Amino acid sequence: MEVTFKNKKLEKICTDVKTATKKYNEKMAEIITQRIFELRASETIEDLLQFKIGRCHSLKGDRKGQYAMDLLHPQRLIFTVIKNKIQIANIIEIVDYH
Repeated sequence: MEVTFKNKKLEKICTDVKTATKKYNEKMAEIITQRIFELRASETIEDLLQFKIGRCHSLKGDRKGQYAMDLLHPQRLIFTVIKNKIQIANIIEIVDYH
């Protein structure tokens, strides 16, 4: 799956371990990097959901149409999926939505 980002700041956090470590911590940076790798390695959102990769799950209520993957509790990587011939995961935020 292709991965895009809501903005450059979020892209930098998700693709640069040093930036992610500075913003969060080393463990969180490692998990963010792992989740981005898992998204890129998957062909479809259905793969992530079926095999519970990163505890990927769809959200409800005012976040309907969005998906979340676990990071360090309680943080989640939130994204939407743009479906064309190739699915695109659009990362929109890292947040504790609970």
